[in-house]
Parts: sequence; C-alpha cells; structure tokens
Amino acid sequence: MRTYLSLLLLTACGGADNDTAAVTSTSTSATGTTTTGGTSGSGAGSTLQDGYDFPSAFADGSSVSYTGQIFRQLLIDDMKTHLDGLTERLSNGEVYPVSGDIEDELGFYFEFDSDTSGSVQHGQSWSSPALQSTYDEISSGKNLVDKLAGNDETGQHADWSTEFAGWQAPGVTTPESLVREWFAQIDSQAVDWSSGTYPLDPDGAPVDRVTLTADGLDLAQLLEKFLRGAVSFSQASDDYLDDDTDGKGLLSDHTAPDEGKPYTALEHAWDEGWGYFGAARTYRDWSDDQIADDRAVDANGDGVIDLTSEVCWGHSVNAAKRDRGSQTGMDLTADAWDAFHDGRVLLSETAGAALTDAELIELQGHRDVALAAWEAAVAATIVHYINDVLADMDTFGTDAYAFGDHAKHWSELKGFALGLQFNPRSPVDDAAFVELHAYLGMAPVLPSASPVEIDAYRAALLDARDLIGDAYGFDAADLGDDDGQGGW
Repeated sequence: MRTYLSLLLLTACGGADNDTAAVTSTSTSATGTTTTGGTSGSGAGSTLQDGYDFPSAFADGSSVSYTGQIFRQLLIDDMKTHLDGLTERLSNGEVYPVSGDIEDELGFYFEFDSDTSGSVQHGQSWSSPALQSTYDEISSGKNLVDKLAGNDETGQHADWSTEFAGWQAPGVTTPESLVREWFAQIDSQAVDWSSGTYPLDPDGAPVDRVTLTADGLDLAQLLEKFLRGAVSFSQASDDYLDDDTDGKGLLSDHTAPDEGKPYTALEHAWDEGWGYFGAARTYRDWSDDQIADDRAVDANGDGVIDLTSEVCWGHSVNAAKRDRGSQTGMDLTADAWDAFHDGRVLLSETAGAALTDAELIELQGHRDVALAAWEAAVAATIVHYINDVLADMDTFGTDAYAFGDHAKHWSELKGFALGLQFNPRSPVDDAAFVELHAYLGMAPVLPSASPVEIDAYRAALLDARDLIGDAYGFDAADLGDDDGQGGW
C-alpha cells in the first residue's frame, strides 16, 4: 500500500521519474556503531554533511541556532519529571499543599521566568554529565505559555478560541484553558491526597499516584503529550515551516543576516522547526535503540552531553520507537532527517540571495516530507496506544489487569491524538478529527462498565485505528489485529 508519506516523497522529489540517484550512506557513529543512513534527497546539488551543522555565509562558524526550542523541550520534560515525583513528595510529607500550591509549581515551567529562575538547575540527567546545568546556560526569556497554539497568534491557520476540538469540558475553549484545567485537577487531587483522601480504582482500592483520576485519566501523561502537540508540533507546522504569512516561516528573508546574526531569518526559521522536532545533530548516525532508549550520545567525545546538540527530544524519539516496531520496515527517522537536512543544505547554499520560485518549491517539498514523517510518527504512536488499550481491556476480570497502566495508555493515546489538529497540512481533516475523538471519547471504558459498553468501545477503538490507517496509508501489518497484537 502506498502511504501518504511515500506520495509526498514522490511529489517533493519530482515523482518516480526523478533522475537524481538516491544515496545510501554508511558511517560510524560516535559510539563506534556502524549504521546505514536513509536515502538522501537531491538537495540543490548538495553534498552530505556530517550532521545538522552548516557554516555561516556571513561570519566564521556555524549558522545553526535553535536553543529556544531546546529550552521548551526541556521545560516539558522537567514538568513531567516534577509530576512524576509529586506522589512521593506527598507520601513522605515533604509537602502539604493548600489550594493553588501545585498549580503554582506547574506554572514555574509553563510560565517560566528567566529573571527569577534562570540560575535554577534543570531536572534532566544522563549517563554522562550535562554540559549545561542551569536553564540560563541553554537560553533565556522563553516559556511554554507564549508559544502554545492560540497564544502565538500571527499566522495560525485556525482561531483556537473557537475551533479548538477534541476535549469537551466546562470552561475548556482553548488549548491554554485545557492545560489550566488539568493543572487545577492535579492541584485539587494533591490537596486531597495530603489529607488522606484518594481516588479509587475500579476495585475500590486507592490509586497509586496523585495524577490518576478515578475515571482513568493520567493527567501527567495527558499534559506532556498535549504540550508536545500544542507547542512543538504547532509551532513547527503552523509557524516556522509554514508559508502563509509574508515575512514568516518559509517566506522569511534570505538575502541578509538576521539582525546581525550569522544566519538569515529563513535559515533560522528552518532550524527552529528542526529544534521542535527534537533530533540531535547527528541523528542520522544513531540507531533506533540509541534514539528511543538512550536519548543522549556524547557525539564529540568531550565527556559531557550538550543539551542543544547531543540529545533527542520529544517527537524525534517516538519516530525511532515506531521504526523499530514496524512490521513493514518504515524508516520515519531517515525520512525526517533527509527532508530536514536537505532543506537546510538548500538554504545554506543560497544564503544571501532570495530564493527563486523553483528553490522555494523545492524547499516546500522538503518541508512537506519532513512534516509528513513527523506526523506519521505521531499517528503511528496513536495506533500503538490504541493497541495497548485493547490489550488492557483483554485483561478485564483477571489478575493481569493494571488500572494505572490502562489509564496511562489511554491518556497517551488521547494526548497525542489531540495534537493532530495543529498541522494545517494534516491528512486528518477537521471532520475526520472530530470523528476520531468521538471514537476515543473523554475517558477509557473501565472494567466496571457493562459488557455491551465494553464491546462498543472496543469496536470504536478499532474504528479509530482504521481511520488513522486510512488517512496515513499504514499497512495492515503495522496496525495489528483486533486484539491489538502484531502491530505497533
């Protein structure tokens, strides 16, 4: 079956009759592992670079910069780490919150203030020490709330105060109002938890973490996955890589340095889109296991991990997870790398002059393939969690059933699925998006439901999986069987 991504590859590269030979590269990674890279596109007469790094046309050194995007990736990770530790803090008596305390703690990340908190140490660690230990060492003046879909208003393809969809709850009308609703729920549960009042699972036992609700929501997972879509994917697809607003995204100036920087505004916009994808500079040379499991590689051998170049973040990690779980040999990491890289080669080679019409069309083609690979990884991850929820439901009534796992899987599914609306070029149109979320609902169906309700929800999940499979052209072997087995 020809996939949506393969069609874009043919279109962007001039179709099946393109006479530019594909190049498959074999190289040795920083860890000494020999890996075979994906197919490199034509670029504009490009030569394959060692990594995602390109010299400036205006000064000595590199023209690549996207520290603000890495900063926001870090804030999302640190918020999730903070939530993961909240249950232990409450259980140990480290914190006895009153109403609003936990909302304020989450606001630290959401509304980050470099003036007061730039010298604070971040919360991420790897097998090697990090080069940057504080937030200011990465970037400053950045937060999440200002870049959330609907808050960065210029160039957005939808009015998210009226068109935001997928979550029906009183007071939730925008992406920001949804984030704050989840903050408030976590805050309320934390206050109750500290006084010994806990949500109960379907067996009547207290849940094992403060971010779980009695109806099967894992609020920490919902928040993280939603922010990946409403900040990272939205900003890349609907701003930095978009072409609907003069002077922004792919229509940015390319004729001169941007305010004295070593790059043009167009080079910088492309790099910012790449930064939101989250891949390390040597992503091409990493194995799927390194990307998915290690997430950080000391590529230059200096004994430390540079958070701005040697870490894989967010969606770039999920692409590797889906590659290694594919039954049909999908290589979304290579597809994304090739498109981002070859688009940047084109920009590096033309910096200082306006793009010709043909060059802009070529750049748009690279953009289309990069976003298609990125969104396909998100869609494949939705399939993965549909299958996990189906498998969870198969354990109803047995000792193997785990309420926490069920809530986690459903919440990751829903959080990722909410992000599809933020790409103006998504193969899931508005009507299909609404249909998808009608299938998914607002909470998982639990073992306490009737057999009729359980069977109906299983059928709805399979319908949702078919919708995704049809939209992206996924092979049936990757979708799995009716029990959620054999696919992603």
